[in-house]
Amino acid sequence: MEKVDLELSSLSEAILLLKSSDEVSKFMEDLLTGGELIEMQNRWIAAQQLAREVPYTQIEKRTGLSSTTIARVSKWLRNGSGGYKLVLGRMSKGRHF
Repeated sequence: MEKVDLELSSLSEAILLLKSSDEVSKFMEDLLTGGELIEMQNRWIAAQQLAREVPYTQIEKRTGLSSTTIARVSKWLRNGSGGYKLVLGRMSKGRHF
């Protein structure tokens, strides 16, 4: 296993130890800069809206993301590792988005 894979595995394990939305928020606020956290939040909003087929222009207005970044999120949503689809599927069952 590559060093990056081991480090990602360690981060994934740390996230799995968190027990609530509040705990995740606290961990993310400590882990990321304010700008990184906002970027992640906006990408997640974009993924949710893309799944609902919201036009890029509306996503750009809401998030401030560039069309290039939205296209990248769209590509990952369609052909990525499946993480977006997994979480979106689970959330849609509980109607969280």
